[in-house]
Amino acid sequence: MLPSHTRRGPFFTRKPGMNVMNQASAPRTHRTPANALGLFAAAAVGALLACTGTMASAQEKVRWKVPVAFATNLPALGDNITYVSQQLETATKGDVQLKVFEPGKLVPPFSITDAVKDRKVEAGYTWLGYDQGKIPSSPLFSAVPFGMEPWEFTAWWYEAGGQKLAEEIYGAHGVHPILCGIIGPEAAGWFRKEIKSADDLKGLKIRFAGLGGRVMQKMGASVTVIPGGEIFQALEKGAIDATEFSMPAIDEKLGFDKIAKNYYFPGWHQTFTSFHLVVNKELWTKLGAQTKALVEMACTAGVMRNLAKGEAIQAPVLKAFKDRGVAVHSLSQELLKQLEKATSEVLEEEAGKDANFKKVYESQKAFVASYKLWKGVAYLPRTF
Repeated sequence: MLPSHTRRGPFFTRKPGMNVMNQASAPRTHRTPANALGLFAAAAVGALLACTGTMASAQEKVRWKVPVAFATNLPALGDNITYVSQQLETATKGDVQLKVFEPGKLVPPFSITDAVKDRKVEAGYTWLGYDQGKIPSSPLFSAVPFGMEPWEFTAWWYEAGGQKLAEEIYGAHGVHPILCGIIGPEAAGWFRKEIKSADDLKGLKIRFAGLGGRVMQKMGASVTVIPGGEIFQALEKGAIDATEFSMPAIDEKLGFDKIAKNYYFPGWHQTFTSFHLVVNKELWTKLGAQTKALVEMACTAGVMRNLAKGEAIQAPVLKAFKDRGVAVHSLSQELLKQLEKATSEVLEEEAGKDANFKKVYESQKAFVASYKLWKGVAYLPRTF
């Protein structure tokens, strides 16, 4: 259909009382001259082409290589980026495409942010805690021991300055971070032997990541960080005595229950686990507003869908573990209090070493203190 402004003028001059049926027999003197009609049609077609041309050029083509930190066959942990990429491709009729590469296919899982910064790839999907060695504040954006619950973290990120802080800190490294997924608390880990007290952690060889790893070191454990795909072999060969990784449905895929039979909760070290799409900052800056909005909307949808899926699929797997002889334990209140004390010490130490860590940590503490007023009265006690 032609734009409305091209359809306002009549094709003929109507006499008073003339109806549609007698338009054809109207005297020629009342018709628009043929040459004027031709000019009108040409102008209308030109306007239509200009309009559709503008619409076509408004959506730029995006073809990004996106390496990921976690295999996409891992439910909730790794498959969320496939949902985001599919939604973007469908919504834009193929104009925006994220080509996902499994861990290690393009770059090592722990080197995704560096690869994005150096423009070896346009973007990546990762857990920012892996950047701890070069960006000390990064774990605060990914998982904090005894930290916020998932919806609490998203409130801080979107509404209380978290996103702005992350963009400032990562922007200085040539990277633009977009919150693109989140799941609930992990398990506290898989252990060959029962953990009854803090003494059982001393000398324990364990795979642990992020700030939780620093806490375990303070508790006397020997901590190593290895990618998810290498954990089973390390556990099987005895290179490590225990490991934490993720939620039951993810841990099941990696087969930890075949070796370690003591499964501990709650996941004190990761009360939330967030994932980010990291984009080369220069590339992001050059994108049009429409494309940026589409990517951000897809990631925001990914956050919600990711959390929903993570919560929905754990119970059947947990039951299956019990049926296969896995002992599901809860850490003692005494041990949790000791871990919390060690966590406070680690966080204060890290804040003293890095100004950005301190800034983010203080922002999170202030939000948590404020949120408690609402959290304390709004929700039913967990005993209901």
